[in-house]
Amino acid sequence: MGPVIRPRPLETQRGNPIFAAMNYLLALLLPPLSIVLTGRPILGLLVLPVWILALVFSGGLTHPMFILLAWLLIFQSRERPAGGG
Repeated sequence: MGPVIRPRPLETQRGNPIFAAMNYLLALLLPPLSIVLTGRPILGLLVLPVWILALVFSGGLTHPMFILLAWLLIFQSRERPAGGG
């Protein structure tokens, strides 16, 4: 039997450039999920119903606003020191 491969926790993957690129792409399709993956689960849960209502009532015209919010939060989480301060 070979060695057991365990996935790294999300906290250690945040500094990974591939993870950041994947999160930017995910922000294009599902901004609330991308916000949760940046380490802000409460904000992601608050944004989710607003995002759904905005998509329904505006026909998708407000989607770029949520993409920008997710991208700014991803950028901010990458610039934050490793200690979380």
